[in-house]
Amino acid sequence: MNGDATSNQATMSCAELLIRLLRDTYGVRTLFGIPGVHTVELYRGLEGSEVQHITPRHEQGAGFMADGYARASGQPGVCLIITGPGMTNIATAMGQALADSIPMLVISSVNRRDTLGLGQGRLHELPSQQQMISGVARFSHTLLDANTLPDVLARAFVVFNGARPGPVHIEIPIDLFHSPVKVPDSWQAPQLYRAAPDPEGLCEAARMLKAAKQPLVLLGGGCVAAPQAARALVAQLDAPTVTTINAKGLLGRNHPLDLGANAALPAVRTLVANADVILAIGTELGETDYDVVFDDGFHLNGALIRIDLDPEQLVRNQRTTLGLVGDAGRSLELLFAHFPDPLQRGGAQRTAAALSALNLVNHPAFSDFVPLYNTLAEYLPEAILVGDSTAPVYAGNHLVSQPAPRRYFNASTGYGTLGYGLPAALGAQLAKPELPVVALVGDGGVMFTLAEIATAVEACLPVVIVLWHNAGYEEIRRYMDANGVARLGVDIQAPNFLTLAEGFGCPGVLVGSPAELARALASRVPTGPLLIEIDAAAWQKTLVKPGDDNEK
Repeated sequence: MNGDATSNQATMSCAELLIRLLRDTYGVRTLFGIPGVHTVELYRGLEGSEVQHITPRHEQGAGFMADGYARASGQPGVCLIITGPGMTNIATAMGQALADSIPMLVISSVNRRDTLGLGQGRLHELPSQQQMISGVARFSHTLLDANTLPDVLARAFVVFNGARPGPVHIEIPIDLFHSPVKVPDSWQAPQLYRAAPDPEGLCEAARMLKAAKQPLVLLGGGCVAAPQAARALVAQLDAPTVTTINAKGLLGRNHPLDLGANAALPAVRTLVANADVILAIGTELGETDYDVVFDDGFHLNGALIRIDLDPEQLVRNQRTTLGLVGDAGRSLELLFAHFPDPLQRGGAQRTAAALSALNLVNHPAFSDFVPLYNTLAEYLPEAILVGDSTAPVYAGNHLVSQPAPRRYFNASTGYGTLGYGLPAALGAQLAKPELPVVALVGDGGVMFTLAEIATAVEACLPVVIVLWHNAGYEEIRRYMDANGVARLGVDIQAPNFLTLAEGFGCPGVLVGSPAELARALASRVPTGPLLIEIDAAAWQKTLVKPGDDNEK
């Protein structure tokens, strides 16, 4: 126990117990939510609790903030959401978190127990809120007895810390908030150890890797908690390594064995096709990591060793030769022990040859954004880059190399929702106030959650919002053109973003070249958000202007 007066009481209300358990048992220090008539009792429990409450302008924003907080910190993002419309609003954010295995705890109210499912037209009523939200959650639970709250929360955090993580939903009927509950004998959470793969299976995996002539490693987002173990094993194996978008930075910046997230590009596909043994850890081998050209052309011809915390994942997407169930970080550590001496298979040379063939900086789809990322790296080298589905992000997935994991993530993978970048960046900034954070957004996607600039201003979050303005949905325009479909619904009218930002109290600047971007970054005052709007047409013109070396 913490020894304060409350912990010595025989009982407290269910609402008070919830906040105490989150704070004292599970270390939650930040909550995201919009108060509503059904959740006001939770705010009584928050008063004086030392837990920071952030009020987004939309529940979808709350979910994206929790997602960004979790990705940047490794700790679950926690939301307090009202019954009905609050839950339908946050469902999209939960879908993105589910697709990328991001720990998120969504605690909502629901109507009184004696009215559930009766269709009486009560405020915020749904036929079954729990059933509706189950499809975007690892599990959804309706609390029917206030005294079971500690057990349900314990189950949620076991999922976050010991299973394949994702969103968990707990709904509390409004008539239970006042219910007296017994104070726990201890506020301490159980000590959990990570799951280890079968020792015999590890020995077989090591045997296969030692016999390999052209091994390949695929590391996914499940590995981000173990960068040292990942670097150590990859070095011993001397194997070219694909690090997915969610694993970017796992091996450090510009590691000689890192192929990046380029598995869909020809030179890496050739290397993949020729690999005789492939080790895949913490990756679902999904389309948005390995087949972003969407041609079903990613094929593994060699023997596949697969390690994942989720046993079902071992048989999805590619044919597995040897499957092991275990925590990615623990598996990396234990497998490393089987390689006391480094192998030498020309891994760095094979990696360099593939990257040279890719020639990413001159790739026609990426080259416009090389100056963007070079400028960000020069002025904000330690920044967390958080992206929406937008052209700079599509390029950054291939171009960017980060010094550490958890510093590059976006919504172009998995569920692929729009509106993610801005609120997720705010969550990342709250999780890591010591690091700069950049939100990479487009003029189309940012409109989904533009109001969250107000949240950034209110909370004094110094996020740099880089807005790529190309006058509409450029990616969809290209798809329409390529498929002979008339451009409809994609040339959308945009507001004056600088005026809007000013209305929120956020300074803004319009830039049209890398030099202007550099000046904007150099002069920023990191006491609150800054909007940098890039005129895409002007930017692209400066890059092709003959003889203008300063702008290239």
